Amino acid sequence: MTQSILTEPLTAGAFAPFGDVLDASGAPDKIINQGLCGRFHDRAALDFGQGGRAGISIFDAVPRQLPYQLDMVERHPESSQAFIPMCLGPFLVIVAPDAAGKPGLPRAFLSAAGQAVNLHRGVWHGVLTPLAAPGLFAVIDRIGDTPNLEEYWFETPYVVDSSI
Repeated sequence: MTQSILTEPLTAGAFAPFGDVLDASGAPDKIINQGLCGRFHDRAALDFGQGGRAGISIFDAVPRQLPYQLDMVERHPESSQAFIPMCLGPFLVIVAPDAAGKPGLPRAFLSAAGQAVNLHRGVWHGVLTPLAAPGLFAVIDRIGDTPNLEEYWFETPYVVDSSI
């Protein structure tokens, strides 16, 4: 038997326990470039741990659709991981709190155009899940020789569906 999760809007307040929402909401922190550019300064807490460095990779993910079956989450104990879409299509951000070394009840956030996320170090999260093609993302994460991935497979999968 499956368990259901409904999507919720991706907002900074709701997502705060898991990471940072990157967007250009509100007034810019500073106006630069001869008054022609608003700077929204320092919007993510990037963390690459010991023995690693920051890297930018490009991911090309196959789009999925709702309802979506969630059977596995992962986390990166050594670093944060930022997903920055290179297109305006929506994507799912599935996260779960840590419950004594295992994921707790997952939550599913639905992005709006112009939003990106930075997952904090050690946060359980679903795989990259674009809902429209192309699924191109710039991903900023740790590059290093030591392991930085843990996976958890649910005994009973969850079904993620739209709350609308």
